[in-house]
Amino acid sequence: MSTNTVQEDAYRPPDGGNGNAPHDAGDAGYSKGLKARHINMIAIGGAIGTGLFLGAGGRLAAAGPALAVAYAVCGLFAFFVVRALGEMVLHRPSSGSFVSYAREFLGEKGAYVAGWMYVVNWSTTGIADITAIALYTHYWSLFTDVPQWVMALIALAVVLAVNLISVKIFGELEFWFAIIKVAALVVFMFIGIFLLATQHPVSGHTPGFDLISDSGGFFPTGLLPVVVVLQGVVFAYSAVEMVGVTAGETSEPHKVVPKAVNSIMWRVGIFYVGSVVLLTLLMPWNKYSGSESPFVTVLSNVGVPAAGDVMNLVVLTAAMSSLNSGLYSTGRILRSMAMAGSAPKFVGRMNRHQVPYGGILLTSAVCVLGVALNYLVPSQAFEIVINIAALGVISTWVVIMICHMVFVRRTKEGLLQRPKFRLPGTPVTDILTIAFLLGVIVLMWFDDGVGRDTVMLAPVIVLALIAGWFAVRGRVNRIAAERASGGTDGGTGGLEGPPAPDTPKIPGPRG
Repeated sequence: MSTNTVQEDAYRPPDGGNGNAPHDAGDAGYSKGLKARHINMIAIGGAIGTGLFLGAGGRLAAAGPALAVAYAVCGLFAFFVVRALGEMVLHRPSSGSFVSYAREFLGEKGAYVAGWMYVVNWSTTGIADITAIALYTHYWSLFTDVPQWVMALIALAVVLAVNLISVKIFGELEFWFAIIKVAALVVFMFIGIFLLATQHPVSGHTPGFDLISDSGGFFPTGLLPVVVVLQGVVFAYSAVEMVGVTAGETSEPHKVVPKAVNSIMWRVGIFYVGSVVLLTLLMPWNKYSGSESPFVTVLSNVGVPAAGDVMNLVVLTAAMSSLNSGLYSTGRILRSMAMAGSAPKFVGRMNRHQVPYGGILLTSAVCVLGVALNYLVPSQAFEIVINIAALGVISTWVVIMICHMVFVRRTKEGLLQRPKFRLPGTPVTDILTIAFLLGVIVLMWFDDGVGRDTVMLAPVIVLALIAGWFAVRGRVNRIAAERASGGTDGGTGGLEGPPAPDTPKIPGPRG
């Protein structure tokens, strides 16, 4: 396989797909190196991260036991999002995922906005991840004297190398990252249940429901703090959409994806809601803080040896997993965009290992800015970038739900065939999810700290997207015209390739 050649027609239906479903040229050339166990564990890894291991402490201190309700509500809507995405994956598996579906159902402008907001999300999240990794390594005295920016650069270099080697290496690394996270949670929950069952004192408190009633009840700080904390809870669930991106590199997406999607719901119930309930039954909610993992707080107070070291390793693993996933997914998304002309041609290139190295390198280049931030303002680097990522998560999920609504409408019109694996309750569930996500943005304004700053960034991002569209729309229109006429470009985004054969007409707008 040539590293820069797309040898498939942009509209040829993939095997097992619908005959009238347009094929994304960005899907050509990938290996099918991800196995079922990789996809299943990536689904777990996407739903479990630093948002639970580290962020739950500060959120417990702000919202109290009612945080469990916030996790349950956001988890339900996250499930709706990934279920809608899973339905479209069975319609047409694509490494371009929701960007490819946005192109099919919303046109090129929709794909452009969805793609670049996702890149913004993961690029800024990547900066936050390497910052977090640098901070976590300083927990151990061995690395205390090493500058924070050096640790950030080392972390980026390691994960970048893994992503460039092969998708199999990525899948294996994510598999073991997820194993570590799940094992840590399971061990903690067994310890917590044992403490609860034996009434073993934790920090001088007897575990049980009395800890909730004696500490102000289920909503000790009122309803508003629970509502405001939703922004952070939504961000904690970001990356569940990774299941859609990985579907393009597995040999049996129609078998693997439904199982992975359905398992997200019970994982959320057990790991997020169950963990928070257990934490509030072991210690009063006001004994937790944002400066320490709540799991470390509990284990340290019952005298578990090296609890801090173990949980710091787990949180470090979660950050490495997030960075690994971000480079993987943005590489595939950017390649899909390059094929259509809405991203630079360079990011459409693949190496001999069938890895889209151009997009991965572009995201890594943005992450290098994070290394610079860690050098210039090490104490503020994390907060500076995490705000922007929250908007990217919400916009991505909204686009997925809008695409799903258009997809279902076309199936009702007889233009497409709807798979048996479906989002239940559509279009009500779609509309409720979109309303909830937009409501979270509105509620962010009431957060006088990072939330309001995040909302104020939105107009700047919108102006940048508009300017970028005017810069690329000429190339996008040219490629679309050549594709429609069967020209030599074939939808490859300017990459060299053979003439495209005649293509069937596809109903609906395409930009």
